[in-house]
Amino acid sequence: MRLRLIIQQMEFIGVQSLPIIMLSSAFTGAVFTLQSYQAFHMFSAESLVGGTVAVALTRELGPTLTGLLVAGRAGSAMAAEIGAMRVSEQIDALDAMGVDPINYLVKPRLIASIVMTPVLTAVFDLVGVLGSYTVAMGPLGMSYPAFMTNLKDWVDPYDINSGLFKALIFGVIIGAVSCYKGFYTKGGAVGVGKATTSSVVVSSVAILVSNFFIAYFLPAEA
Repeated sequence: MRLRLIIQQMEFIGVQSLPIIMLSSAFTGAVFTLQSYQAFHMFSAESLVGGTVAVALTRELGPTLTGLLVAGRAGSAMAAEIGAMRVSEQIDALDAMGVDPINYLVKPRLIASIVMTPVLTAVFDLVGVLGSYTVAMGPLGMSYPAFMTNLKDWVDPYDINSGLFKALIFGVIIGAVSCYKGFYTKGGAVGVGKATTSSVVVSSVAILVSNFFIAYFLPAEA
């Protein structure tokens, strides 16, 4: 276990992804609140907004959007970095010096992706709910009890844990696909570009497909 490399990759994948995660989650919660309020207002059921937004964020939107954002920002960078090392024969040099390239390059990135994707999902959920709360209390003029009642009643630890479990699977997908595409890059600079694009596309599609099957086989409630 190369702890120093793992911590470096956790900082790259997790800490450096925080700004885009927080910005995206805040506006996701805000716009979802606006749309939900307009729909529920037709039936005088505005109090359902808080619970609806929170459940959607914790179970589906949080892990899925986090996975897509991490795949686009960190996954592409990992594929490009490893791909550049492959075409410049740096990986061959590591092998010649007796350093296992998988242990040195792939394992830290895979572990960091698995660990940090659920953490970023938790941040996405929290900031998304705060964004929803801000819009509900401000422009929409909802009362605190109306927003919080159903949120407290509907969202339970099972909803949060199911979303974090999805994020864990998405972290495996992002780390594995990005490292695989980068490790087996060929064709010089053009190949690096193709590997980077392919890693984002494959990771994104795999996240969406796996999200369906996880949601299908994972029960709606405990």
